[in-house]
Amino acid sequence: MIDMVPAVTVVLLCVAALAAGWVDAVVGGGGVIQLPALLVGLPNTDIASISGTNKMSSCAGTAVATGTYLSKIAVHVPTAVIVVVCAYLGSTGGAHLVQYVPRVVFTPLVGVAVAVIGVYVWRTRTLGQETHLRLSTAKHRLSAGVIGLVCGVWDGLVGPGTGIFLVLGFVVILGYGFLPATALAKVANLTTNIAALVVLGIQGHVLWGLGACMAAANVVGGAIGSRMAIAKGNSFIRKVFLVAVGLVEIKLVYDTIRLILG
Repeated sequence: MIDMVPAVTVVLLCVAALAAGWVDAVVGGGGVIQLPALLVGLPNTDIASISGTNKMSSCAGTAVATGTYLSKIAVHVPTAVIVVVCAYLGSTGGAHLVQYVPRVVFTPLVGVAVAVIGVYVWRTRTLGQETHLRLSTAKHRLSAGVIGLVCGVWDGLVGPGTGIFLVLGFVVILGYGFLPATALAKVANLTTNIAALVVLGIQGHVLWGLGACMAAANVVGGAIGSRMAIAKGNSFIRKVFLVAVGLVEIKLVYDTIRLILG
């Protein structure tokens, strides 16, 4: 057993981490698979430790995906710097708050986030097909900073959907196309994951053995997914996202009902 977790559970969580790494690299939001899997697989573990273990795994896969995107797609460095700084500050603050969020609140919150994201993408079929920046330089950078800060707090506190929230912010508010928005989102999401992991690791809220196993699986998924996303483009990204969100939402609704009734 790893961190006193049964071997079968470790294997299943690693499979979930591989799938999450793939989804996260393709479209972002791999946490909608990995975090619910941890919530189900570790029912007696505190939320802070689940979040910390999730961050350890996500950091590894996101780092690989980020490197792949940056090798193929250029990002605007000044915008990226602002997003990174604000995202780090936001995630650090959110991570300090996560230990105070009870499971009965946490699970429904994840479910609502997943549902909102899925409905929005499903209804907006032409979203992010091309880049048409909408704001002046000053407003562009200010908006980018706000997006990074808000999404950083969300990632440190809750987690799932951060990559998608970042992409949607960069596409809807700033006017980027999906691929450049995803590349920038990967840089920001890696930052938020690292910031939260630092806080939760220092506080002792990481199952290091399990996290290492899941991280290895997440890296494999991230490497495969990022290459497929770049090769196949926006239509493929959108389809994968909607399928993943639909399946996870069904499970989260079930878990929420069980928590309320139990």
